[in-house]
Amino acid sequence: MRKTTFLSVLLALACAGPVFGQQRVFNWLPADDETVRLDPANFHAGRTYHPGPNGGNIHVEIKGQMPFTVFLTGADEWNEALQHPETLYQLRRTCQQQHVVQTTYLCDLPAEAMTLIIQDERTGPDPAAHAVLGLVLNSNDQVSRAVNAGLKTVLTVQSSLPRRFVSPNDVRIQYFHWNCVANCIQPEFQWIRQIKEKYDLSSFLKVYGGYQPTHDGEQVSIKIKSPVPMLVAMVPSSVADQLHSKPEMLETALEKSSCQQRGVQSLQFECPFNAEDGPQSLVMGPESGVNVPKHKKAEVEMLASKCVENCSVPEKQ
Repeated sequence: MRKTTFLSVLLALACAGPVFGQQRVFNWLPADDETVRLDPANFHAGRTYHPGPNGGNIHVEIKGQMPFTVFLTGADEWNEALQHPETLYQLRRTCQQQHVVQTTYLCDLPAEAMTLIIQDERTGPDPAAHAVLGLVLNSNDQVSRAVNAGLKTVLTVQSSLPRRFVSPNDVRIQYFHWNCVANCIQPEFQWIRQIKEKYDLSSFLKVYGGYQPTHDGEQVSIKIKSPVPMLVAMVPSSVADQLHSKPEMLETALEKSSCQQRGVQSLQFECPFNAEDGPQSLVMGPESGVNVPKHKKAEVEMLASKCVENCSVPEKQ
C-alpha cells in the first residue's frame, strides 16, 4: 500500500488552485525608460539587476542613432572601474552584443548583482581620454537619473560649463518587467483542520460527519495512527448516518467510495472531492476479525484545503 509523503500533500494543494480558477498568464511588460546621449567611446550604466540565488533573466529594448555595444558586468566591478577609469576596457562582459543600432536584449543572469552597460563604439583621438560616461537626457526613473548624474561627475572634467557633445549618439533604453497579464487574481487556499482526536478503540465504527466540499477538486488529507489495522473511508453522510443501525450497508458504500484505505495503522493520504458529491463523512474502525486491545487509543486528523480569499467562482459558460 502506497504511503503518501507530506510533499505530496503540498503538491496536491498547489494543484487545487487551477481546478478552481484558470492559470495565470505572464509576459514582459514595459517598465521604466530613459534616453542617454553618448559621444565617441562614452559608457552608460543602466539598471543594476539583483537576481535570486538561481539567477534570473532580463528583457530590454535599445535603439541608438549610431552603433553601440551592450553587455552586463558585475556591479562591484563597475563601481571599481569608476574609481580607476583606465580599467573600463578590461571589464568582464556577459551577454555582449556588438555593432548594433537596435536590439531586443535578452540575457540569463548569474546569481550576482549585474549592471547593464552601453558603450558607444566610435573612437576618438585618444580612446582613454574619451572613456567617460554619457549624459542622461530624460528618464522616468528619478533614482536612475540621480545616480547617472552623480557617476558622470566622477569621470568628466570638473567644470561649471555645460557639457558639449562633438557627435552625439542618442540611445533610448526601454526596460521591461515580467508580470501577470491575465487571470492574475487567483483563489488562495489553506489547510483547515476538520477533525483531530485521540479516542479509545472499540469494535464499533467511528463516524465523523459534516464535511461539505465547496468546489470541484477540493482536497482532504487524512492521517491515521492506530495499534491495530484499520479501515478508513469517506462515504456520503446519508449513508454514514445509517451504518450503526444497518452495518450491512458498509461494504456496498465502500464499493462506491474512491477515498478509502484498508488495513492501515500509520498513514497519511489525500482524496479529491467535487461540490456535487454533497456532504461527506469519515468512517473508521478496526478491520473485521481484528482483536481490539483494551485501553488503547487511535489517533485521527483530517484537513481540507479551503479557499480563504478570492473565492468567487466564475460562472460556467
